[in-house]
Amino acid sequence: MSETGYLVAFIAVAAIATFATRIIPFLFFERHTEHPLIKHLGRYLPAAVMALLATVFLQRSGDWSATVPGLDAILAGALVVIVHLWRRNALLSIAAGTATYMVIRQTGVLGSGFFG
Repeated sequence: MSETGYLVAFIAVAAIATFATRIIPFLFFERHTEHPLIKHLGRYLPAAVMALLATVFLQRSGDWSATVPGLDAILAGALVVIVHLWRRNALLSIAAGTATYMVIRQTGVLGSGFFG
């Protein structure tokens, strides 16, 4: 098999696997939407996943050796919460937090004496 054929086959298998993992839960749980466990997961799982992602983000992305440890990640995370509570728009709040974090990291504003 040529290199191009291998890459096309790899992309096709990856696309099918990704699509299958997205569609199978909907097919499986279609008849069980009123089950108490499904309702419980639908109510609490998104918040739990966001809390886990925020925790990982703060641990892995924050500059913990700065004068104010982790301030770059904490400011961006706080902005996400504030914008989301204000506008109730996940895309807007995530975009605002991501842009803020990237500006802080790329400009070095928190590491160049502004806060430290």
